[in-house]
Amino acid sequence: MKTILVSILSLMGFGSIASAQLTIDDCQQQAKENYPLIRKYDLIRQSKNYNLSNVAKAWLPQVQLNARATYQSEVTKIPIDFSQLGALGSLFPEIPTPTKDQYQVTIEASQVIWDGGAIRSQRKLAEAGSEVESQQLEVEMYALEDRVNQLFFGILLCDAQLEQNRFLTDELQRNVVRVQSFMESGVANQSDLDVVRIEQLNAKQVRTQIQSARRAYVEMLGLMLGQELPENMVLVKPDINNASFALAGSTRNLRINRPELQFFSAQARLFDAQKALIKSSFLPKLGLFLQGGYGRPGLNMLSDEFDAFYIGGVRLSWNFGALYTQKNDLRKIEVNKNAVDTQKDFFLYNIRLSASRENQELQRLHALMQDDDEIVSLRENIRKSAEAKVENGTLTVTDLMRELTQENIARQTKTAHEIDLLRAIYNLRNVTN
Repeated sequence: MKTILVSILSLMGFGSIASAQLTIDDCQQQAKENYPLIRKYDLIRQSKNYNLSNVAKAWLPQVQLNARATYQSEVTKIPIDFSQLGALGSLFPEIPTPTKDQYQVTIEASQVIWDGGAIRSQRKLAEAGSEVESQQLEVEMYALEDRVNQLFFGILLCDAQLEQNRFLTDELQRNVVRVQSFMESGVANQSDLDVVRIEQLNAKQVRTQIQSARRAYVEMLGLMLGQELPENMVLVKPDINNASFALAGSTRNLRINRPELQFFSAQARLFDAQKALIKSSFLPKLGLFLQGGYGRPGLNMLSDEFDAFYIGGVRLSWNFGALYTQKNDLRKIEVNKNAVDTQKDFFLYNIRLSASRENQELQRLHALMQDDDEIVSLRENIRKSAEAKVENGTLTVTDLMRELTQENIARQTKTAHEIDLLRAIYNLRNVTN
């Protein structure tokens, strides 16, 4: 039973550590899902559906109710007096004169047959406007990736520094034991041991600082991912052999697929939709209508009685007033479109500068890493030689600590170059997408 229990606890511990491992792609995905702006995608979609639904309803029959009561200074009269005809005049009915107060209630239903493409243009305008909002949100969401990258590689750098600090601490402890043995044989004294212990305390302080920085990075990353990350969170370091695709001599022909480019294209399509809508406003409109009403007078203007009436037919309307401002409206849209094109060119200019800078950084780090292994190996040999000289009494412990420090610096430099190279690769990826 004890064996089974130990096995279960071991598996549970292993599972918790495994579940605490995160890759940079996991972090990017979780950060986007937790970002508050992610909910805006659904709001944009809903707004688009409402706008398209409203535009489509323009094809439905439109019903309008009107009512009016008027008093006019003059009414229609028939200037014929049948009484002057004598007895013959009695054969003709008296023609009534309408009253000056008139009342009318009408209800009219109209159906668009052809609108010059205005409804189609409004639909395209609604779709283009929604696409601009979505692409603008994509730009805001994309900026999140760089923030996640900086935190992720900051934690990796802390982990690498802690690993080198552990190596230094082990070496210092080994030298403490060695100096104590030298003291027993009379080769070293207390001051030599104090030198090593000072270095131990310095290494301890450095470790405390690194651990504090790591905790801060982990806490910030956890806030971005929407979960509380444990302090022993293990981040999976990307394979530098698979990630170093970007090492190239020039970025002139580098492909750029940033969401800002889709945003600029969406704005251009929005301007085209606005131009189409303006042009359609000048075209004639054709439709059917049916009007029914009740009033005094009705359609018979010579009747002074309340009466019902109806009118039906085809209506053609053509607003020539749209020509007054059409050219200027189209020119304003063209100016705005040119401004977006200029903004796009400026953006690409800056992106290529950033890509060139990151690519040069890749080249520099890649070249530096070629010699890191040899430098570490040489520093290790020097340190071992110094240890032998201290043992023979031809070198002081202080000199040995200096060589050990130089070896530690060489190892940290090698690790920093590797992490910085990964960071630069992902920075270039972020710049170009």
